[in-house]
Amino acid sequence: MNITGHILVIDDEAPLRKTLARILQQAGFDVTTAESAEQGLDYLKSSPFDMVLTDLRMPGMHGMEALKLIHSNYPSLPVVLFTAQPDVNSAVEALRHGATDYLLKPIKPEAIIERTRNILLSRQREKRKHELQIQIESLQNELKNLENGDATNIPPAAPLERERFLKRGPLVLDLHARRVLLHEEPLNTPPTSFDYLLVLAHHAPDVVDYQTLVAEAQGYQTDFREAQELTKWHIHQLRQLIEKDVHNPVYLLNVRGTGYRLVMD
Repeated sequence: MNITGHILVIDDEAPLRKTLARILQQAGFDVTTAESAEQGLDYLKSSPFDMVLTDLRMPGMHGMEALKLIHSNYPSLPVVLFTAQPDVNSAVEALRHGATDYLLKPIKPEAIIERTRNILLSRQREKRKHELQIQIESLQNELKNLENGDATNIPPAAPLERERFLKRGPLVLDLHARRVLLHEEPLNTPPTSFDYLLVLAHHAPDVVDYQTLVAEAQGYQTDFREAQELTKWHIHQLRQLIEKDVHNPVYLLNVRGTGYRLVMD
């Protein structure tokens, strides 16, 4: 599959900004650069982008504030933050506010290309899978109607509308709007956490191991330890939204040393 996309790079350091743009352009991506978060947000208002790469610590608006605004206005747009001064709290906060990934400087060219391709590939695959699911559902319903000798009673839009939602008990995932409802109440779910919940819902109530969760939700392979840490943070965010008591979860269950399972029925 040919992976392309329009990438917005936000960084106040001109050498790094130009280097990232050159690396991504050579890999086949269209790139626009911004020297501040404010300028980057202006670009987002006037042009469509497939992904944002932004520094965390910049003069003026902080990268975390930019992330919050981007997630609020463009909830399905992947945002990757990078910083030379990492700390666990900032990484957790970034994930909580919708960051897709969190990278450390100096960024290796092969790493940024791989992450960019994987993130965009995951979106393309999910979009294509959804298109195919709609087609299959539509064909199955048409075949059923023909076998029953009744091909006129069900409106054509009905199969498409049913395919839009994935339901597990009181949990409903809107695959078009990428929204989550629990007991008919909307939940403000970060984009990557939505992807993790979607994977768990597809497999429910079976256990999904750490590495499978990362691969299907974020589109790249990791070792066991990294996968365990990544999934832990996203499950933590989801439990904050879904569970009444995060210390005694009843929906998102940990299978120690293996992974997680979603139990909604």
